[in-house]
Parts: sequence; structure tokens; C-alpha cells
Amino acid sequence: MVLKCSLCINDERITKILTVNGRPICKECKAFLEHPPDKIKIRKELEELLSQVDKAIVAYSGGKDSTVALYLAKEEYDIDVEAVMVDHGFMAPQAIENAKKVSEYLNVPLTIIREDYSEIFKDALLKAKSPCRKCSRRTMEALRKYALEKGYKYIISGHELPFGHHPYRLMSGGIIQIRLLSLMSEKERMEILKKLPFKLPELPGYTSNCLILGPALERYWEKHGYSFEHRRIAALVRYGLLDREKALKKVEKPKVPEWQWELVEKKLNLIVRSL
Repeated sequence: MVLKCSLCINDERITKILTVNGRPICKECKAFLEHPPDKIKIRKELEELLSQVDKAIVAYSGGKDSTVALYLAKEEYDIDVEAVMVDHGFMAPQAIENAKKVSEYLNVPLTIIREDYSEIFKDALLKAKSPCRKCSRRTMEALRKYALEKGYKYIISGHELPFGHHPYRLMSGGIIQIRLLSLMSEKERMEILKKLPFKLPELPGYTSNCLILGPALERYWEKHGYSFEHRRIAALVRYGLLDREKALKKVEKPKVPEWQWELVEKKLNLIVRSL
């Protein structure tokens, strides 16, 4: 029997499970309980920071979270924003269509930066590991360079988890990344999406824009027996941003449709499933 955390969805396959006051608690939840984030302080800090922002770029993937961030930045905080998408070559067509429709609806300029992350994705699929960290780092670096080039000081992103106890971080060159959705629940985000011309793509994995995530998760599952997204989604449960039952469904082994596998393998010039 696998030992499970009583607070989030982590289990002993994912991280160490400790016994605290007679209850099984994962080490991440233990640290969270010992040094709980001050949610009121984080939200206040976020509001104060946003009140000082006159213009910014929004890291816009065309997915649901960055769409909500774009809407809030423009409509709720009255920030002069430019939506900037870094297309790594495997963005879902519906995500690009959503980005164009929403930015036009909000009267926000949309810039698409074309990049090639093929080597990251090939390596991840061949070795059955997560491509997400390397992908995210390269994307944020491209956005940071764009911000410097265009004279922006702020990058707004659609992450719902803060940077520890703060909703922002300082990047090199003096650029500040703001996680606008810090501590916003999935239910709240979905309510905002209803106001916009946004069609949620049916993609495997916890994504609404990426064609690589599903195949990478499937490969990882086959090798390790669990999702590399598990810890991140467990954190959403820990922060009270996602229902436990929904979280468990999100970390199940994905069923990647044949068309998606064929597209990914063709674009990467790689036959992964026979390896």
C-alpha cells in the first residue's frame, strides 16, 4: 500500500512522507505548515505593485491562465499591455486562434516570437523526462530580452502560485515578473474565461496550449508510473486553489490521441513509441 499525504495528493512515490501528530504528511506540506504564506499579505502586495504598473507585456501562451491574466491586466488594472507569445513550434492551433481572438476582443496588440525548442522536446521524449522547466526558462528569457529591447519593466504571467511568499520576482536587467493570478482558484479563473471569446482545447495533460505535454507525460508515466506534474498540482491543492478530486484526475495517465502523436513525431522527425 502506497503511503499518501493527508493534506495534498503527494504520496511516497513522489516525495518523502512523514508522520506529524499521528498523520501522514509529505515534506512539502510540513514546510508549508511550519512557514505558512500570509495570503492576505501576498494579495495586498500584489495589489500595491499593480497600482504602480503603467505598462507591461503579458506572457501570453493562448492558454486559459495567461488569457485570464491578460484580461485582468487590461480590464481590471487598466495597464497598457502588449500580449507576447513565444511559439516554440508546438503550440496547439486552437491556442494561437484563442490568442488572436482574445487580444483582438480586448484591443490589445499581439506579438508572436517564433522559436525552435525541438532539441528540448526530443531529449524529453527520448529520455522520458519533463520538458517543462527547460521550456519555461527559455521562454521567460526570450520575454525578458524582449522587454529590455522594447523598454518594458514588467512581465505579467498567468501563474497561480506565488514565488514563495511574494507574488513577484526580480529578473536580471531590472525586469520584474509579476504572477498576477497568485492565489486565484481555478473556479475563479474559469468564471472570467466565460466573458471572453475563448474555446478550451481538448488536450491531454494539464494544458490548454501545448502539444508536447501530453506525449511527454505519457512517456514519463510508462517509465515511472506517475505524472511529472504531480508535485505542482499537489501544491495547488495545498494552497487551496484546486479541489483534491479534480487534482487526482489531472495527474492520471493521459490518453494522447493518435493524431497528436503523429504530428509530434513528424515535426521532430522522430519515432518515439517504437523506442
